[in-house]
Amino acid sequence: MHQRRPDGFDGLGYRGGARDEQGFGVAFPARSFSSGSDLGHWVTTPPDIPGSRNLHWGEKSPPYSLPSTSTRYEGPPAEEPFPSGGGSGGAVQGQSSEQLNRFAGFGIGLASLFTENVLAHPCIVLHRQCQVNYRARHYHLTPFTVNNIMYSFNKTQGPRALWKGMGSTFIVQGVTLGAEGIISEFTPLPREVSHKWNPKQIGEHLLLKALTYIVAMPFYSASLIETVQSEIIRDNTGILECVKEGIGRVIGLGVPHSKGFLPLLSLIFPTVLHGVLHYIISSIIQKFVLLILKRKTYNSHLAESSSPVQSMLDAYFPELIANFAASLCSEVILFPLETVLHRLHIQGTRTIIDNTDLGYEVLPIDTQYEGMRDCINTIKQEEGVLGFYKGFGAVIIQYTLHAAVLQITKIIYSTLLQNSI
Repeated sequence: MHQRRPDGFDGLGYRGGARDEQGFGVAFPARSFSSGSDLGHWVTTPPDIPGSRNLHWGEKSPPYSLPSTSTRYEGPPAEEPFPSGGGSGGAVQGQSSEQLNRFAGFGIGLASLFTENVLAHPCIVLHRQCQVNYRARHYHLTPFTVNNIMYSFNKTQGPRALWKGMGSTFIVQGVTLGAEGIISEFTPLPREVSHKWNPKQIGEHLLLKALTYIVAMPFYSASLIETVQSEIIRDNTGILECVKEGIGRVIGLGVPHSKGFLPLLSLIFPTVLHGVLHYIISSIIQKFVLLILKRKTYNSHLAESSSPVQSMLDAYFPELIANFAASLCSEVILFPLETVLHRLHIQGTRTIIDNTDLGYEVLPIDTQYEGMRDCINTIKQEEGVLGFYKGFGAVIIQYTLHAAVLQITKIIYSTLLQNSI
C-alpha cells in the first residue's frame, strides 16, 4: 500500500549541511529547506510543497547555486551616494524580483501537487478498476484503449464516475502522516535518518513506516472501495464515510461482507511489503537522480555557461524532477504487486465495479483467493503474466500528464524570470 502521492521528498537523500563534495574540491553551501530549523540530516517526513523549500523568509540562496572558485575578497564595495536607477529604484526592483522568485517557486510546487492529487485521479480510478476486474478480456495496456473506456464512463455515468473517492484519498494521506507523527513521538523510532546512519537506525526507520502502513490499512481499504465502486449503484456518501468504514472494518461492525472476505491480519504482510518496497525504491531513485542533476549543475557552473534564468530554475526543478522519476519508477516496478494487493483488499466486500470491457453495465467482485500466494498463482494461470498489468495504459496517461504540466510550468516560470531580469 502506498499513498498515491509518493512520500514527496522523503527518502534517504542528503538534504542539508555544508560539506565538501568528494571529487569536486569545492564546498557546497548548506541548503536550508525550512525556516527556523537546521536540517543537517536526511529529511523524511512530513514533506513540504515541492519546489517551495527555499521560499521561507530570509532564505535567499537557492539550494543548487554554487560558489565561484575564482572569486576573491576585494574589500568592501565602494559606496555610491546615488545608486544607479535613481533613489531606491534598484532596491525596489531587487525586492520585486525576490518576491517573484518566491511566489513562482510556490506555484511550481502547487502545480505539481495539483497534478498528482487531482488531475491524475481519473487515471487512478480506471487503473484500479482494471486491476480488480478479473473477468476483463481487454487489459487496457496502452493509452489508446484507456481513452475510449474513459469516454464511455463519462458519457454513461457523468463526470463523477472518474472523480469518485478523491476525498477519501486525502483522508488516507492525513491518517498516514498523523499516525507516523504520533508513533514516532511515543516511541524511539526515528522519523528522520541522520547523515551518520547505521543499519539499526535504518531498520528502526523502516519499522516506523511499516507500523504507519498498518494503522492506515483499514482506511486505505475503504478508500479503495470508494474509488472502484460503480457510480450506477453508489449512494451519495459523505466525505467521512471512509473513516466510518475504516473503523468499522477494524472492529468488525457495519461493513457488509460475503464469503471470501479476508481479515485485516491476513492483509498486513502484502500491505506492508508493498508500502516499504515503494518507499525504499522511490528514495533510492530520488537520491540518484538528484546526484546526477547536481553534477550537471556543477559542470555547467565550471563552464560558466549557465544563465541567471537557468540558475534560478536549478533552485526548484531538480527536486521536482527527482520526485517525478522516483514515483514513476516505483509505480512501474511494483504495479504487479499492487494488482495483487488491491484484489485481496477488495475481495468479499460486495463491491460492484464498472465493466471495463464495454464501458457500461456493472460486475460483482466474487473472487475466492486464499491469500497472497494463491492470488499470484491464480492470476498467472488464468490471466497470464499480462494480467498483473491490467490498466497500465492509465498509468502511462497519468505520468505523461504530470510531465506535461511540469514542462508547461517550467516554460511559464522561465518567461516570468526573463521579463523580470
